[in-house]
Amino acid sequence: MDWSTVLLGSVAGLLISVATAPVGVSGAVFLLPVQVSVLGVPSPAVTPTNLLFNVVAGPGALLRYWRARRLGGPLTRLLIAGTVPGVILGALIRVFAVPGPRVFRLLVAALLLPLGLWLGLRTVRQKRSREPRPPAPRATRILALAVGVVGGIYGIGGGSLLGPILVGRGTPVATVAPAALAATFVTSIVGAATYALLSLTATGDVAPDWLLGLSCGAGGLLGGYLGAHLQSRLPETALRLLLAALATGVGTLYAVQILG
Repeated sequence: MDWSTVLLGSVAGLLISVATAPVGVSGAVFLLPVQVSVLGVPSPAVTPTNLLFNVVAGPGALLRYWRARRLGGPLTRLLIAGTVPGVILGALIRVFAVPGPRVFRLLVAALLLPLGLWLGLRTVRQKRSREPRPPAPRATRILALAVGVVGGIYGIGGGSLLGPILVGRGTPVATVAPAALAATFVTSIVGAATYALLSLTATGDVAPDWLLGLSCGAGGLLGGYLGAHLQSRLPETALRLLLAALATGVGTLYAVQILG
């Protein structure tokens, strides 16, 4: 890997994290097409590489939210309790059951395309007078477990999907963002460690691309801090629509690749 690729990864991580950190997404889910299509990371190594990105980039946004005294709380604990066991199961599925790039792209498209459309439509139709109605704690844990499995399969840590879902359910972005990023960070550490252990016994490209993961993460570290700082300056409707547009765009990209 040459230094131009490392630089491209750093810039991609920075720009993506600036756009996604305000809404509680680490950016790994949007870094996937860059890694697969532009940087040429093989499957399934792209998944642990993305988890490594989350581990390195996560503290940037978390530090900013901690300084604003918005980090922690019951939602954070619920998300972590569900996503951590989920990501371990997802890693096992990814290595032993879903190694093919076509299945990988199909999964990404099937998840992000409807999720982005749903969030966008819900944001447009939502009445300003409506009070947020977050899901019950039990439902949140079950959702976190399911999303953790999916996150472990393609390397987004879980919180990156929980953020859009909870925001779409009406929970304020200011509440979701720190909790989702904290869950992503903790889950990514567990997921990356799981893949590192699996690489000792499994065949193929299971270990992360360490140099690329670290370089993308370094950019994401700065981008996440800047993005978290911007959150209070942006209207919530704009943040929701941005998140919806990014998810829909990435899902559409993978759908076109599958059909092509």
